Amino acid sequence: MNITRWALPLLAAICFVRLWLMQLPSSFWVDEMATIFVVEHGGDDPSLKVAPQVPQSIYYPVIRAWAPGRSEVAYRLPSILFMGLALIFVGLLVRELVHPDAWWFAIFACFALRGINYEAANARPYALGMCVSAGALYFLVRWLDTRRLWDAMLFLLFAALLWRVHLIFWPFYVVLAIYALWKGMAKKGQIAIVFGLLGLLLLPVAMRAIELNAQAKQHVVIEQPTWMSLAHSFHLPLIAAAAFGAWIWARLAKHRERIAIPASAMALILAWWLVHPVALFAFSRITANSVFVPRYLAISLPGAAVAATLAAAYFLPDRFWKPAALLLGIGAIVASGNWTQLWPSHHNSDWRAAAQAVNQLALPPSTPVICPSPFVEARSPAWTPDYEMPGFLYAPLLVYPVRGNAVLFPFATSPEAEDYATALLHGAIPSAGRFVIYGANGGVHFWRDWYEKRLVGWSHRSLGDFKDVDAVLFERTP
Repeated sequence: MNITRWALPLLAAICFVRLWLMQLPSSFWVDEMATIFVVEHGGDDPSLKVAPQVPQSIYYPVIRAWAPGRSEVAYRLPSILFMGLALIFVGLLVRELVHPDAWWFAIFACFALRGINYEAANARPYALGMCVSAGALYFLVRWLDTRRLWDAMLFLLFAALLWRVHLIFWPFYVVLAIYALWKGMAKKGQIAIVFGLLGLLLLPVAMRAIELNAQAKQHVVIEQPTWMSLAHSFHLPLIAAAAFGAWIWARLAKHRERIAIPASAMALILAWWLVHPVALFAFSRITANSVFVPRYLAISLPGAAVAATLAAAYFLPDRFWKPAALLLGIGAIVASGNWTQLWPSHHNSDWRAAAQAVNQLALPPSTPVICPSPFVEARSPAWTPDYEMPGFLYAPLLVYPVRGNAVLFPFATSPEAEDYATALLHGAIPSAGRFVIYGANGGVHFWRDWYEKRLVGWSHRSLGDFKDVDAVLFERTP
């Protein structure tokens, strides 16, 4: 199959460009604008006291050192690099754990997962987390196989960094412990020393995580997960497709080979795939503080890709790994390429275009532009009508400023918010003769309907289709 020598790298390059690079120029979404705020104002900005968990990541100093300015492309490029390195670790691990020729298959299995493609172009810490976690696993495997001190030190470095990338990554240490205990039964002393050092390095992070967990209910952004949500997090269609396709291939080739994958390797792969979603599901259900957010589960995505490779290995003859990878890569680019758009966007948000539409109105400085905060923390007493700007709760106004008089509303309605909205009815709104409501759909549509019921002789219209963002112009009817 000489065609695979050039077809596999070419297809990987096509996937890289279409699935990762072409997302870079699109508008930032809310959490990316929070990244920009933390990078530019630092983690000790007073407005971040309402969300102290946000700046707790080494990702922000890394981006600050990168000095990206305000460019969408520059802010997202580090995630591209981190995810590329993560895929290299995935390939190296598959060579060690599954089969020397299976690494292309695992790479294209990663491209087949939308979550990996999304995080590759996301100016958030999750690509860095996938890179560090895969690196920790790779050097753990090498250390336990070779007993080299250098590999043990690199494992210790990557493992110590992981929880510092994001506080939600704590379940991954269970994955590391499972493999270490399974594989290293003959050298318990060395494992005890290295993991003891790791525990000491993680102690400050653990104390901070426990402290922040006391106020976790204030930052919940998603409902309690269901059993169906848990099943969905396992990405079973990819794994089933890999197993079924390999089985069909083996039947057509009339060839069946007995694989010899060590139990320790299977334990590592299954733990990498399953532990993180199960742990966050259990934590959410037990504590009633739901953290079962898709982006928080991203660290398990490479594990799902490797699990798909393991499933294929049970049926696929050795000599067919590369052509099978080629077919999987074609399926990945077709299924994940977002071909309904000529130039795919990163997120279902277009804050940039919405702000431009507001600015094209050329509003006088006194015209109210009502801006509900997109952050759940924006409620009394953190939110007040005279909230000091620039502030974390209104990071979109820092990144994509709008003309007019920005009037700051909370994330959700409250008696204080409605009193403030009523005061505008008798002051700034009638004197201006027009006003805009700008922000995330939920807040904009609530206040649009609220004002529509109370303003007689006024009309309103949306300024365009900005996906999950909206800008609505109210005008007094002549």
